[in-house]
Amino acid sequence: MNAKVYKYLSPLIVYVFAIIAFTQTDWLCWLAVIYAWLFIPLAELFIQPNEENLTATEEELAKQNKLYEYILYAIVLIQIPTLFFFLHQMQQPFLTTYDIVGRVLTMGLLCGTFGINVGHELGHRINQFEQWLAKASLLTSLYTHFFIEHNKGHHKHVATQHDPSSARKGEMIYLFYFRTIVFTYINAWKIANEETRKKGKNAFSLYNEMLQLQLVQIVFIGFIYWAFGAQGTLYFLLAAFNGILLLETVNYIEHYGLSRKEISKGKYERALPAHSWNSNHIIGRLMLFELSRHSDHHYLASRKYQILRHHDNAPQMPTGYPGMMLLSLFPPLWFYVMHKQLHKYAV
Repeated sequence: MNAKVYKYLSPLIVYVFAIIAFTQTDWLCWLAVIYAWLFIPLAELFIQPNEENLTATEEELAKQNKLYEYILYAIVLIQIPTLFFFLHQMQQPFLTTYDIVGRVLTMGLLCGTFGINVGHELGHRINQFEQWLAKASLLTSLYTHFFIEHNKGHHKHVATQHDPSSARKGEMIYLFYFRTIVFTYINAWKIANEETRKKGKNAFSLYNEMLQLQLVQIVFIGFIYWAFGAQGTLYFLLAAFNGILLLETVNYIEHYGLSRKEISKGKYERALPAHSWNSNHIIGRLMLFELSRHSDHHYLASRKYQILRHHDNAPQMPTGYPGMMLLSLFPPLWFYVMHKQLHKYAV
């Protein structure tokens, strides 16, 4: 069974490419970017998706195998030192603009693919240690409020007009970015304020989890400014913002044009596999720790990444997440492809 675990070590190749990018110059600074946004999308055009699910016995063994958890823990432990290594290497005086852009985009890739994505997976756990790791992981993109809003907002309101992270049919991604980033942040404050008041505490106090997370982020930025100066802080903020855009691009493609039926005023049908776009393309699945089996994730959010299932009634993307993310950046092409898919699944 351990052999099935080791395939989830394959995303670590991005860290190898990142270290090369942070220590070399010229086109090598773009190695991780080329791998993620050129090699993987092209490969997934030719590799057939794998719809196979684990058997009941395999699923039970996978749930009990702690190696799946240790891989996630290791990535959190790698992510933060890698960020500091990136900032240290950005102080080299001989870097060209071409080198700087490549390195910042590479760090942004790590922030989105590992910082936020692994933070997302661990954020669904009930173990406090794993939730702490989730917040530490999200810190590298300054998106710790995602921990609050995603679990208590997005999963509750997904595929409805009340969810800023669910893209509507005909909505361009560039307008979606503004809507989701702004209102996700506002919603996180609303959720945290309400929870604090329920505890009988003042909403604007250190009992407020959102306030705690914002203070941690301010301290983190302050430390980076102290250690790496204004220029290093700027590079960090650009990389973090790039990670945020990667996350929100994923959010855009995951629920585009899908909606749950309102069965009574303000009450909607349960989130089903049909309310999330799914992709079984194997490289993207491994790279994102099965996030692309998103239909099952929303159907049962407590299911760990290694046992997520394919559902025959879930709408399928024509290719993997990396390719679909690139496609979404070109709205006319995105609308052409995805509106055909919506029609195909009678949505």
